[in-house]
Amino acid sequence: MTIERLEVTRTIAAPPEAIFTLVSDPHGHVAIDSSGMLQGATGAPVAKVGDTFVVHMDREALNDHPMGKYDVTVSITTYEPNREIAWTILGQLRPQIGHIYGYTLSPVENGTLVTSYYDWSEIDDAWRQADIFPIIAESTLRATLGILDRTVSR
Repeated sequence: MTIERLEVTRTIAAPPEAIFTLVSDPHGHVAIDSSGMLQGATGAPVAKVGDTFVVHMDREALNDHPMGKYDVTVSITTYEPNREIAWTILGQLRPQIGHIYGYTLSPVENGTLVTSYYDWSEIDDAWRQADIFPIIAESTLRATLGILDRTVSR
């Protein structure tokens, strides 16, 4: 069986509304990124499926492919206020890759159970054959949740 989705969870001592506000803001994505690839963002907080913003990337942080600095468009695919947000990345590569990143939020006694996920089960066959997934490790998702906890608690 091939793994095509990573999920990590963490309870964060903050209400879902505070966390959702952060993860629906382009600058929030940059603030909590543990990969080092997200360098900046342009755009307003998202409010619905189909909304987009631009993220300024630096692939050298991963030291895996010499792509240097480039921009991608984040396109929201799931938007349920204070419950779930997910997005795909639209870039200059063709065909588009088709991987999805997201967060689900569930209220619990001491805050919010946050699940971060990364799903490449629906990627284009050209990328599947390239055998480069996952691009982000489970440990990176887990570290991002740690930064999210620290950031939303300020």
